[in-house]
Amino acid sequence: MAIRNAVYALPNSPQAREDFEWMKAEILANRGEATVFAADTIDSLAHDDIVAAFRADRERLFEAIGEDVRVLTRNSAQAGAMRGTDLRRLQRAVRQVRDRFAQVAATDFFGASGREEAHEAIVVLERLVVGPVTESREPSGPGTVLRSENYRGKIWLTRPRPGIDRSGSAWLIRRFIDPAARFLFGDRPPASSKAVPFDMYGVEFSHHGDRCTFEVLSERFGITDQAVAQLGRLVHDLDLKESRYNLPETATVGRLIDGMRQVFPRDEELLEHGIVVFEALYRSSASVLASAGVKKQIRRPARRTQKGR
Repeated sequence: MAIRNAVYALPNSPQAREDFEWMKAEILANRGEATVFAADTIDSLAHDDIVAAFRADRERLFEAIGEDVRVLTRNSAQAGAMRGTDLRRLQRAVRQVRDRFAQVAATDFFGASGREEAHEAIVVLERLVVGPVTESREPSGPGTVLRSENYRGKIWLTRPRPGIDRSGSAWLIRRFIDPAARFLFGDRPPASSKAVPFDMYGVEFSHHGDRCTFEVLSERFGITDQAVAQLGRLVHDLDLKESRYNLPETATVGRLIDGMRQVFPRDEELLEHGIVVFEALYRSSASVLASAGVKKQIRRPARRTQKGR
């Protein structure tokens, strides 16, 4: 939110801090310099005034998106008769309006009105015009596949207040790498090798290129289960604030994880409940894929060692 056309304000929330930390890590990786600061206002501009400005601006944007959706919906009445260039042009317009909504929703920090209406209208429009998502990506990048048995009995370290990527990655570790894995929380990677860091800045198991930590772990450990790949698409869009895959359950899962972060104040409890959510999502995805006749390529869950029983 621009304040008097001079300063841009962003809520000092864990998610906003995380976004800045990822940008900082990228700048430092390219030999730049970056520091993250938090600021307070000391003049007459009150907190409530800033919140009201946020809401008013997002309401205006959601209203504009809703109007564009209504125009596209009227045009979509002829989608069944469209062919070639005309149909592709309409589908591209629908994807663009979805992307615009995702960008505005990502900065709707204070619940502006019109968001739900715009989202529901887009969902209806997509059903009329855009077919189901079929995009699939093969794992990319160099590196040999790691052996899960070499990582059993380890302690895994990640940042506090786990969200979608850390919760999903912890589930992936428990189910496919070490079912007895233990998790600790900290702000920095360990100086020793006693703990394996993940989803932290500048470590091996973290964001690389355009991939989130969940995707990196799946690739590095050779997990080719199609249900896991489906979860990876969901985590990718939520964690990187993209709409590449546009799975219908993405927004709902994102809100569920956000709500859990408010319900559970202890990081350990929050992570364990997140793991349960991902196990449920995995089983549901596996069932859907099986009923659709998709051939599954499943790595068996890692066995518990005697030490981990």
